[in-house]
Amino acid sequence: MKMAYILFDQMTTLDFVGFYEAVTWMGILGAKEKVTWDFCSNKEEVTDDRGLTIKINHVYPDLSGYDLIFLPGGLSTRQLRFNTEFISWIQTARNVEYKASVCTGSLLLGAAGFLNGRKATTNPSAYELLAPYCSEVVKERFVRDGNVFTGGGVSASIDLGLYLVESLTNTEVVRQVQEKMVYPYYSPRG
Repeated sequence: MKMAYILFDQMTTLDFVGFYEAVTWMGILGAKEKVTWDFCSNKEEVTDDRGLTIKINHVYPDLSGYDLIFLPGGLSTRQLRFNTEFISWIQTARNVEYKASVCTGSLLLGAAGFLNGRKATTNPSAYELLAPYCSEVVKERFVRDGNVFTGGGVSASIDLGLYLVESLTNTEVVRQVQEKMVYPYYSPRG
């Protein structure tokens, strides 16, 4: 499973890191074969909303070669969703099997057209902004509609990551990941 973490200036790092921590355990535990990930962006370095700078090794890659794309949120998504160059790049993932976002990353999935006819969630402060992009805004911590996974605000990234792990593997694996993360707050669905 090849994953693309799409990062951008002024993102909220916890939106990204919670999901990343949970999902990458699939590879570490050998629960899925060939689990790899790339950090992708529209530039070589991004700086989050608190000043942390992250180096990017994959600038504007064709996203069609991935099995999963992930988008975090942050206040900058409110403007980034109107950036035609950035959204056109995200659209290269149209045939990617799994799409995921946390917080207002769902606005970017929506702007790319990936939420059409689907239920989704986002940060409670952005429910009204998400509404035009999807069939229903669900006010829950995380939502799955087909192979599109969306998480609510910030710390929901951990729960969404665990939910994705459980969805792609099984309850036993997600419990192992919870144990490794020392995170007892997620309740397996299986």
